[in-house]
Formats: sequence, structure tokens, C-alpha cells
Amino acid sequence: MLLATVVGLIVAIWTFGATGFADIVAVARRLGLGGFLLFCAWSLGTFLLLGAAWLAAAPGERTERIGRFTWARMLREAVSDLLPFSQLGGIVVAARSLSVAGIPTSRVYGSLVVDLTTEMAAQLVYTLFGLALIASLLIGDGAAASLRPAILGGTAIMVVIILFFFVAQRSALDLTGRIGERFVPGSQVAFSDIRAELARIYLRRDRVAIAFGFNLAAWVASAVGGWLALHLMGVAISLWDVLSLESLIFTLRSVAFFIPGALGVQEVAYALAAPLFGLPPESALALSLAKRARDVVIGLPTLLCWQFAEARHIAAGAGGR
Repeated sequence: MLLATVVGLIVAIWTFGATGFADIVAVARRLGLGGFLLFCAWSLGTFLLLGAAWLAAAPGERTERIGRFTWARMLREAVSDLLPFSQLGGIVVAARSLSVAGIPTSRVYGSLVVDLTTEMAAQLVYTLFGLALIASLLIGDGAAASLRPAILGGTAIMVVIILFFFVAQRSALDLTGRIGERFVPGSQVAFSDIRAELARIYLRRDRVAIAFGFNLAAWVASAVGGWLALHLMGVAISLWDVLSLESLIFTLRSVAFFIPGALGVQEVAYALAAPLFGLPPESALALSLAKRARDVVIGLPTLLCWQFAEARHIAAGAGGR
């Protein structure tokens, strides 16, 4: 993971340098402090949608706990984006934050699986929507032809991952439980409880549909946030073009899930795909730079608060002995 982070950082720096870092910063500066804070506020609203999606996937939890689930989603993104872990690291930390808050472990992990499934399904729908918008570019022989294998290949990989995750999730829990039992006696019971909770949640099709709807709204809202940032920079581009562009960026980021924060992947994707929509590379990379800055401004305080909460939890546990 650390090696992937270093390589991704080198690629990102090279991409910025090749395009002209001074030009990129000049575009980004048009955003201004007020515009940047507005961009961050929009992103916090997107986290609220993601928290609502996870809460919907956890029948039995009160609506008042949406703040706790939103915090868990913020923590998941902060760990994945800023620490040298893969997406898996963020998922584990987010689940632990809910368990520490007193939510039953089976409910935390059962709802997590459903939330991940509906999130990926929503992303697939959004990606297919984006591909439909740029179908003429992909079919033609223009500049998009060179990116066609990456775009279609990335989409195909994402479809395979989603199908595998959906079909194999129950079997994977059973296998993990049997393996865990060999090392931690009693873990098989815990995994059985999670499997039973997962089945119970899937019986609530209305809640699964609501989780899917909130996740789809979050994908769209995130893309609209990109359009808002470009608009505040004074870059003229239609909302539909940004929705299409962001669907491609999200897809390539997801395929590169093993690279922490998709460092390098996001920057290269912007530099290559942006011109297809008439967006200058320096403007696209200015947007990427604004996103990285937003991740730090939101993610760093989130990580500090998490570390403080963990220290208090450990201290409380030690004091109770």
C-alpha cells in the first residue's frame, strides 16, 4: 500500500508538471476562499446522503442516528484518501466507529455489506448513464478512440466486481467464519449472526431500495459538486458534460481501488478525458487539485477527532479493569 501511494504521488506530480503547474494553480486560485468553503460545504451535504444510505440499510436504527452514520462515512473516506491504506482500511475503521457507538456488531457489518452493494449498484447505473451521454464519442474515431479500451474495460471490470460481490457475499461470510474459527474460537457464531442479519435486511426491500436511491443521489451530487467548483473558477462547461466526465473519473478510481486515494489515477484520468468535453487539461487538473485540498480540509480534522475518540475509548477500557 505504501509503495502504491508513493508511485501514485509521483505520477500525480508528473501529470501536474507536464501540464504546467503554474497554470493549474492560476485556475484553482479563481475559486477563492469563499468558493472553496462553498465547495467543501457541498461535499459535507454529499456525506449526509451517504450516511442516510447506510442508515437505511440498517433497519432497527433510529433516524436520529443519521449523524453517527454520516460520521462513519466521513471517517471511511478520510482513512481511504489520506492514509496509506486501500479502501478496505477505511471500511474497517468506519465499521469499528459504529460498533464502539454501541450498535450491535451483526447490524453494523450486515448493513455495511448492503450499503456497499447498493453503492456499487448505484455507481454502475450512474456510469452507464454517463456512457450513454458520450456514446457518440465512443463510437466515433476521434480523440475518444484511444481511451475507449480503458473506459469500456474499466466499466466491464466494475460490472464483474459488482456481480461477484452480490452473488458471493453470503458464501464469503460462511467461508470467513470457518477460517476464523480455526484461529479465534467462537468467531463462527459471530459470522453466523452477521449472515442472519444480512438476510433479514435483504427481506426489507423497501429499505434496500431507499439505500440505493440515497447512494445514487450521492454519486450525482458529487459530480454536481465538480461542476460547481469549475463554475466558481470561471470555467464554462455544461452540467451534462461534467456529469459524463465525472462518471468516467469515478469508474477509473474504483478500478484502482487498491491505490490509496487513487493518487495519480485521478490526475491522469482528468488530463486524458477532459479534452473530450472541451475542458482544458489545466482546468481539469485544477478541479483535481481542489478535490485533493477539500479531502485534506475535511479529512484531516476527521482523522484527528477519530484518534482522540479512540484514545478516550482505550483509556476508558483501561480504567474499567
